[in-house]
Amino acid sequence: MAIIIPAIVDKLRERAARYRELTDELSKPEVASDPKVFPELLKERGQLERSFELTERLEKLFSDRSSAQEMLEDEDPEMRSMAEEELSELDTAETVLEREIKSALVEDPDLERTRIIVEVRAGTGGDEATLFAADLFRMYVKFCETKKWKVEVLEETHSEVGGFKEIVFGVKGASAWRLFRFESGGHRVQRVPSTETQGRIHTSAATVAVLPEAEEVEIDIKDGDLRVDTMRSSGPGGQSVNKTSSAVRITHLATNTVVICQDEKSQHKNRAKALRILRARLFEAESRAKHEARASARKEQVGSGDRSERIRTYNFPQNRVSDHRLGSNFALEQVVAGRLDPILDALEERDRDLRIQAL
Repeated sequence: MAIIIPAIVDKLRERAARYRELTDELSKPEVASDPKVFPELLKERGQLERSFELTERLEKLFSDRSSAQEMLEDEDPEMRSMAEEELSELDTAETVLEREIKSALVEDPDLERTRIIVEVRAGTGGDEATLFAADLFRMYVKFCETKKWKVEVLEETHSEVGGFKEIVFGVKGASAWRLFRFESGGHRVQRVPSTETQGRIHTSAATVAVLPEAEEVEIDIKDGDLRVDTMRSSGPGGQSVNKTSSAVRITHLATNTVVICQDEKSQHKNRAKALRILRARLFEAESRAKHEARASARKEQVGSGDRSERIRTYNFPQNRVSDHRLGSNFALEQVVAGRLDPILDALEERDRDLRIQAL
């Protein structure tokens, strides 16, 4: 009997039809000679190729099933036995194919972005929150080291106790966005702070925002869209404080988004870093708006990565980390040492299941 539900079959056929349409478009001389249109259509066609191949396999399976069912009407017992055996094999093949089709339908090429920007900010909890933000940063650096991903600090603001009020860093590596996106949200820690003299457990918080780093062609920022102010760097002293106006504050006038960079001695380098962060923030805002529009249309919120949502609690007295999205606990020592794979793998599987349910 047929296993794949009609709605999924229709979705797959729709993608295959678009693939054929694009193939015809790309064969037209006027399209092939257009340097702007041709690459975009070629990219879209490439993203649909897997769906087209699966449609071909599915149509053949349907055809084979129809032939086998006709054989069941044969008066020859041997022919009917062969038909029953073939239908059983087709059921197994369809189960496997259904899994492949669902995976193809929820694939998102954007998830394979290799460059991201991560912003960690101390929340409630005073000095202890800044120390927790520093712990989160170290955890992420260790995780990136296990993946052999490159980490680059873009901006940091220290607290008086050696923590971070804010730290912004870039990550570059295969599947960086696909895995790191699940870290966006509120992180909470429960422990006895180093500054606590009576051994009382405090609760502090930090927020993490993970932004896919946009290419210049994806977010076109014109000089007229910006107000750029220069100033002297501020900080705890030493080399980070300049006598020249090397710090840069960039304001995107249309959205009033402000980015300040002052870590580099060079104004040029600070401006370049600030533009990277600004571009990522604008791209995220645009992507989030599109996501929410799609989610609203289907009455589902899948993989939103809402940074206001509390996603995880790090409980030191009980030596456990609780991920609230999964409803599961993990060994704290392993997590803070950067071994995030068990959590992220489970979140990716959950995200995939939610996307399939929303088809």
